[in-house]
Amino acid sequence: MNKEKMPVETKRHSIAHLLAAAVKEIWPEAQLSIGPAIDNGFYYDIDFGDVKISDANFKEIEKKMAHLAKQNLKFERREEKIDLALQAAQDAGEIYKAELLTDLKAGGETVVSHYTVGKFTDLCRGPHVNNTNQIKPGSFKLHKLAGAYWRGDEKNKMLTRIYGLAFDTKEELDDHLKMLIEAEKRDHRKLGKELDLFCFSELVGAGLPLYTPKGMVIIEELKKHIEAVCRNYGFEKVMTPHLAKIDLYELSGHAKKFSEELFHVSSSKGHDFVMKPVQCPHHTQIYASRPRSYRDLPIRYMESEKQYRAEKTGEVGGLSRVYAITIEDGHTFCRIDQVKEEIKNLVNIIKDFYSALGLWGRHWVSLSVRDYAHPEKYIGETADWDLCEKMLAEISDELKLDAKRQEGEAALYGPKLDFMFRDSLGKEIQIPTVQIDFATPKKFNLTYADKDGTAKNPVMVHRAILGSYERFLALLIEHFAGAFPLWLSPVQVKIVSVAEAHSPACTRLAAELKAADIRVEVDEANETVGNKIRKAVAEKVPYMLVIGDKEANSPTLAVRDRGAADTREITKDKFIAEVLNKIKNHL
Repeated sequence: MNKEKMPVETKRHSIAHLLAAAVKEIWPEAQLSIGPAIDNGFYYDIDFGDVKISDANFKEIEKKMAHLAKQNLKFERREEKIDLALQAAQDAGEIYKAELLTDLKAGGETVVSHYTVGKFTDLCRGPHVNNTNQIKPGSFKLHKLAGAYWRGDEKNKMLTRIYGLAFDTKEELDDHLKMLIEAEKRDHRKLGKELDLFCFSELVGAGLPLYTPKGMVIIEELKKHIEAVCRNYGFEKVMTPHLAKIDLYELSGHAKKFSEELFHVSSSKGHDFVMKPVQCPHHTQIYASRPRSYRDLPIRYMESEKQYRAEKTGEVGGLSRVYAITIEDGHTFCRIDQVKEEIKNLVNIIKDFYSALGLWGRHWVSLSVRDYAHPEKYIGETADWDLCEKMLAEISDELKLDAKRQEGEAALYGPKLDFMFRDSLGKEIQIPTVQIDFATPKKFNLTYADKDGTAKNPVMVHRAILGSYERFLALLIEHFAGAFPLWLSPVQVKIVSVAEAHSPACTRLAAELKAADIRVEVDEANETVGNKIRKAVAEKVPYMLVIGDKEANSPTLAVRDRGAADTREITKDKFIAEVLNKIKNHL
């Protein structure tokens, strides 16, 4: 194999084997399980028994791995009858490998492959590099430790997962390490605490964020903006309860889809409900509450409200994965001849919203379609799915979205357009989505009277523009490193008093700014002005006004813009007009 064209995933998988080989040399009693390549590196799950491993052991392991790599060892593949391989694993006491082999045998496998590098042999399908000299010195590094249940099952033993980073060259690894340092600075969990945006409480429970006044400013501004945009396209707000009878979700199909993620609620009075995992079934019942005519369509509902998913405990963390999710949701009920126009409008909403945040252009679009080999995973009729997928492909072409077809990524009830954005560090996140649904209206027997008086089923178009407020807030914090655009900043202007004597002037100025609907905060703490300025800088406030003798008696203001070392002078009226203009234009 030409080493210049060797896929980096192949190198990462091979380095995972070097990790396992090094571990077995240092701790011969360690039990190996699996070690795949992943984005940016690899990992290996290992049972170390009573030995306690920490990142302090990384240096020794890495030294052993580097020594193995320098020996120009071949990766040699051999095949073996599965019965012999299973017996050998059992004889060697390799319980995890034996379990894997047992399952492979039960699945009909008769032959398995092993790869040997040096003295180390591992069960593996491959592929691998031909020789360890294809792994460049300094191109890999052990990164972190984590716990991982064997096969992801909480009933099984917790293994030690060793993560590693690996790239084609040392230079690429170094660049990635620099990015990780920057990412740590931008971590939304760290900045969220420093900027006092949200918190967690052990008494409330993990995965249940509590938003502070400053955090709620951002959420409310986002909500106001997205609702105003959607209102221009005919969406109207509705509100639905946080729970429902499970019958609702059994009919929609979500009870089966989210069977292990439902929160069940009961009472001593015989109540039996589930917390809503989605909002669309509720919206169908608003539509169904009265007769509809073809003249009424399209009908567009929007709602920003909580949904609940019983995620695995180990997967909950920060705002990225929570139990209570605040979803910005919307559903359109329309005739089939209106579907294309509705979707085009939704794409325009997405474009306008993300352009205002500087994210449009840092994205790609997925045309998420069925897994054709497993139609049982979906609801609805094949003809409807064919038509839906055809329409979305046509819309992609007409709007020049260049959507990439992704099989198996469709929703339960229909295909969709998913918009994948990259933040300032290049991290990818899927947020906006537009989905066509023929199945749900039929399941709930939703109808409208057509021109000829016959009853027809409407088409349901699902959409989320910013998705969940939790994940979106995490994205914004990390993308802007906490330095939010003026219109989203919890505090837009910080007024700093030089001394106690200047407090009345600060209070008067703050009142004027508040009257103009500008969010302002005054720092009158009994500290040096230098300390107060440093605090304002750390809080990433867009504008800072320092008020001393000169400023208290002057018609102009000394404005320090975020990121600037010097101040500029401007009249109070012009400053207020400047701030309001930027807020109006979402800058």
